[in-house]
Amino acid sequence: MPRARGVPARVRAKRRLFQKAEGYYAGRSRQYRTAMDAVLHAEVYAYRDRLARKRDFRRLWITRISAACAQRGLKYSRFINGLAKSGVQVDRKILADMAVYDPKGFDQLAQTAIAALN
Repeated sequence: MPRARGVPARVRAKRRLFQKAEGYYAGRSRQYRTAMDAVLHAEVYAYRDRLARKRDFRRLWITRISAACAQRGLKYSRFINGLAKSGVQVDRKILADMAVYDPKGFDQLAQTAIAALN
């Protein structure tokens, strides 16, 4: 009969769990039940916050674009509508970046939007 090698699946699962809990405070990294609870919660929070990050960044970009539009005497909604009518396809991330780092380029886009609205 061949020699048994490796460890039982339960031990491997425990080892994996404790590796995920490494660095957690006190019993959360050393006690199995507490560590399992902490890791499960951490994974739930990580999943939730990966989705929330997308919403947060979009909100930030819209705020930046809106502020840049206000400086040019234009409302955000009219600016976006004007860009859509003129056929300019630039996403909000790039628009926000232009508003901060390339004001002259943003001015040109604002003029394009105003021209499309009139």
